[in-house]
Amino acid sequence: QVQLVESGGGLVQAGGSLRLSCAASGRTFSTYAMGWFRQAPGKEREFVAAISRSGGTTYYADSVKGRFTISRDNAKNTVYLQTNSLKPEDTAVYYCAADWAQLSTRAENYDYWGQGTQVTVSS
Repeated sequence: QVQLVESGGGLVQAGGSLRLSCAASGRTFSTYAMGWFRQAPGKEREFVAAISRSGGTTYYADSVKGRFTISRDNAKNTVYLQTNSLKPEDTAVYYCAADWAQLSTRAENYDYWGQGTQVTVSS
């Protein structure tokens, strides 16, 4: 079992940056691929970024490519999402998730989820 706790969200002006963190419990963090998803009010949860167990492979949604960077520190059981050049349309609750089986962009493939952290970008 893995427990995930996100932090780092907040209110930022358009063009600003935030660094989201997701701390995982347990000794098996390095065996999970990790992902970030987000959900805006009235919208479905959408994929943002994912990273393989070793950190050697990353995937990004087209909407964030070039602006967001996912990374992980297996020694600290933590995955990060650096968000730059934020836009009002990035406003959402951001969730991290753990996938034991594979690196995926599909939410239904993830096994464990955090509670989310709110990111609000003002124009």
